[in-house]
Amino acid sequence: MKSHVALVGAAAMLVGCWGAGSAAPSAALPVINACFETDSGTVHVSLELAQAPEERRKGLMGREFLPASSGMLFVYQKPQSPDHGFWMYQTLIPLDIAYLNGQGVIGNIKQMEPCDSSSGARCPSYPAEVEFTSAVEMNAGFFEANGIEIGNRLKVGEHNCSSR
Repeated sequence: MKSHVALVGAAAMLVGCWGAGSAAPSAALPVINACFETDSGTVHVSLELAQAPEERRKGLMGREFLPASSGMLFVYQKPQSPDHGFWMYQTLIPLDIAYLNGQGVIGNIKQMEPCDSSSGARCPSYPAEVEFTSAVEMNAGFFEANGIEIGNRLKVGEHNCSSR
């Protein structure tokens, strides 16, 4: 739990701290720089930060485009159960989601398809199947294309990312 608090604290400290060339989010959420550390190197990303319940509920709904290497980090104050998940109601683009533990380690990755139903009840849910304290949504295929796998770690803040 202490590491999760550090991850959330680091994310909160970096609110609004984003590098040149990053696209500003249309939802006006703070953007942070982060990276996934893999066995073969570091993958830098720019993540919108969704911490409040209403921000997490809306997520990437209504977006027609998500820039390459950009996504959304959903942060929870306490661990979520394995049956808690995400859905794609009113989400227009296919996404991948990585569920992370309190230390930022990926416990599961899922591919999610847009749901064009006018009723949220008709949209499938994508449960984590692992306990998690945060989740990252990226464009579909991002994790596979960048060699990001279960067991890899997300680090928040450019200063925490090596350039190996």
